[in-house]
Amino acid sequence: MTRHTSFWDRRRAAVKAEEAAAQQAAAEQAEAQHQAALAEKSDAELLAEFDLPDPDTLKAGDDFSAFMARAIPEHLRRRALRKLWVSDPALACLDDLVDYADDYTQASAVTNFTTSYEVGKGLRRHIEDVARKAAAALDTTTDAAETPVETEPTPPVVPAEVDAPAVAVAQAEPPVAETAMEEPAALPPRRMAFRFEEQSA
Repeated sequence: MTRHTSFWDRRRAAVKAEEAAAQQAAAEQAEAQHQAALAEKSDAELLAEFDLPDPDTLKAGDDFSAFMARAIPEHLRRRALRKLWVSDPALACLDDLVDYADDYTQASAVTNFTTSYEVGKGLRRHIEDVARKAAAALDTTTDAAETPVETEPTPPVVPAEVDAPAVAVAQAEPPVAETAMEEPAALPPRRMAFRFEEQSA
């Protein structure tokens, strides 16, 4: 059976919520006043007050956890963390696998950005331009290859000791054509013959 909350139950819950909100607001106000008071002090005074070493003098293997306390001012905590990253080679070495190491906030500051992408068409215009240029280059190459290059015939070199009439006779005789290799005659097609032996009864 479900128990319905009465007016007084709801009232008590509202009073508890108001008290919790008031306590939270008071704690935040006290923390703000505390941080304001700490901000007026120098780093040397703060380190002496919290009994902390100078973060710049720490090295690998030292205890940095004391700077992580809630009462420590934020700028001192950041100084200690920067020293921690530098002191440990494993933390100081950043490689290309750190996806969050790049500054992506500057991507929106790019001006005069042009692209060949069209809504609903994609990169079709860019692809058509590339295909058109490739076809034009192919046509130019084909025309250059099909155009015959006219060359002047080279006159025959006549040695000094050979007589001119002999050279003229040699040029007049037609060159002997090379005999082509005779192809072997095609063999007649073979026919398969089948023989069946009679089985005796």
